[in-house]
Amino acid sequence: MPRDKTASALSVRPISDAEHLAFLATQRSASFLQTPAWGRVKAEWRRESIGFFEPGGAAPVGAALVLYRQLPKLRRYLAYLPEGPVIDWAGDDLRAWLDPLTEHLRGQGAFGVRMGPPVVCRRWSAAQVKAGIADDGVRTLGQVAPSERDHTGARVVSQLRELGWLPQQVEGGFAAGQPQYVFQVPLRTADGSPRSEDDVLKGMNQLWRRNIKKAAKEGVVVTATTGAAEALAELEAFHALYVHTAERDHFTPRPLSYFRTMVEALAAEDPDRIKLFLARHEGDLVAATIAIRVGAHSWYSYGASSTEKREVRGSNAAQWAMVQDALAAGADVYDLRGITDTLDSDDSHVGLIQFKVGTGGEAVEYAGEWDLPLSTVLYKAFDLYMKRR
Repeated sequence: MPRDKTASALSVRPISDAEHLAFLATQRSASFLQTPAWGRVKAEWRRESIGFFEPGGAAPVGAALVLYRQLPKLRRYLAYLPEGPVIDWAGDDLRAWLDPLTEHLRGQGAFGVRMGPPVVCRRWSAAQVKAGIADDGVRTLGQVAPSERDHTGARVVSQLRELGWLPQQVEGGFAAGQPQYVFQVPLRTADGSPRSEDDVLKGMNQLWRRNIKKAAKEGVVVTATTGAAEALAELEAFHALYVHTAERDHFTPRPLSYFRTMVEALAAEDPDRIKLFLARHEGDLVAATIAIRVGAHSWYSYGASSTEKREVRGSNAAQWAMVQDALAAGADVYDLRGITDTLDSDDSHVGLIQFKVGTGGEAVEYAGEWDLPLSTVLYKAFDLYMKRR
């Protein structure tokens, strides 16, 4: 979507789900949180698909899913664009995109805007992360020199600050917040050619390779659902194991109805968009996961595992099956989603990072979420309300 500085003439207006999906189909990568279906998953928010148009243009040159959450007792809203909008972030004039966006959202009653630019700022190799964890003097990823700094990400952050946007460190609450740090396995080489299964497997650490091999030797069988009907048929089994996992690992599980809505909404857009992977050993469900794909970007979204039979390594088998599926679909990246930025070996979160580091991928820092107050008074009141919850 490269554009020149005449982009100041852009306009923003609502578009249909069909127009939104047609635009996303032209993109190599766009977050599943920016699909029309995700608006149906988040039923507690009002949803709107919007398009960015050049003068006289019939097709959008950018698009976004906007979720509106109403302030208590007022018809004013926080407009939230999770991991969006999907625009040309590489240009030199972000104002040309963001001004018409905020003008439209203001007209919809927004007192503030929250968005998550899908641009990378820094990357660290698995070896660097592993070394950081082993170093007692290192507490966070930021203390480790990255393997790559992305100039687009740096330029976006600089422009957002100049335009008055405020960086957020959201941990739960109103918008729940999307992860700023994730762990990803690249599925293409530096020249853009697809990696082979053997190459990806060789990139994993010895423990991961051994566990994948052991799962196969023990007779673990992983099946993947095809289409909504199969996924819905397996959903109760997944959810029972997920609730068991939540009890063991001390987190609050989402209800079965949430996952049913997710499967129905995402699969309605594309039968291959969401799949359940189920790892069974002698008929017992030992691990289950949910994978999502939009374009050439594949995500590991949710996972569950049994406390019994952990020695058969069902979780590793399910992950490997998802990687194989992503490779077969021609994906560019397998995304294991969020990690914290801690590398402190005493931190309770470091175990999750170590599990993901074993895949041999890379830690990736995105630009994070940013707010723009449109009504200073209401935004400050909202901020105070959230801090008191």
